[in-house]
Amino acid sequence: MMGPSEAPEPVAGGVPAPTGAQWLAVRVRAGADRAAAMEALFAAGSMGVHEVGDELRTHFPEGTEPDVVRRAVLDAAPDATVSVEWAPAVDWSEAWKHGVAAHDLGALTISPPWLAAEHDPARTIVIEPGMAFGTGEHATTRGVIRLLPGHVAPGARVADLGAGSAVLSIAAAKLGAAWVAAIEIDAEAISNAEENVQRNGVADVVRVLQGDAATLLPLVAPVQLVLANIISSVLVPLLPTMADGLAPGGTAILSGILLEERTTMLDVLERHGWRVQAEDAEDAWWSVAIARS
Repeated sequence: MMGPSEAPEPVAGGVPAPTGAQWLAVRVRAGADRAAAMEALFAAGSMGVHEVGDELRTHFPEGTEPDVVRRAVLDAAPDATVSVEWAPAVDWSEAWKHGVAAHDLGALTISPPWLAAEHDPARTIVIEPGMAFGTGEHATTRGVIRLLPGHVAPGARVADLGAGSAVLSIAAAKLGAAWVAAIEIDAEAISNAEENVQRNGVADVVRVLQGDAATLLPLVAPVQLVLANIISSVLVPLLPTMADGLAPGGTAILSGILLEERTTMLDVLERHGWRVQAEDAEDAWWSVAIARS
């Protein structure tokens, strides 16, 4: 047991200095700024972020300054809470995979490549966890995919706004969509999305487009289905653009909405002329399928 005289020297921020080969373990609760916090973690040097409920978890190699990581996250997501501690050195390039599971969501399963062989390829979406949001580890992704089967008509045209890893675009293609626009503004997410589209054999259906959803949706309209897993503060201004982009009788599936925002969002949707078709809730998150009234 380490005696008082052997205790490690503290560093800025109150995190003890590492003893021996160790990694910096970081946990972030980011709330509505989850995507910004995740980008900040990758920009600070993380090689992989694991989402556990509303928490982001990652590790940095020895030599990383805890306060630099903490500052990067808080600059991107000011209301976040950041917890850091030193952990024994592990080969995280492999060990982190044990925390990524396959998710059976009824009509479809989301699986990382190393678990894909255990599942039916016709109904499995294989996603390489990477920088882009949308690995199946978050309740918002799962909520949309649980709602999808009842709203993708065979041969439908679909627009996926804020596509991230393109997981929802791939899901729509596997459920029978004939053409899907995976629209993503983040240039760093595009290559991951394109790789996932190729890996899942839907490159003849899904087109990955880089740009702003409000600009590109009118260019690919009309569509029968809009998918948007984006935070509510971004969703609400997009509602008129979605309404204009939908073909008559079309549907939009929204997610990225906190369950505590449900009542407020229902009022907003009603004021914008939408009616609710179906809902899904998991953990702190709410997803909803809507159509024009």
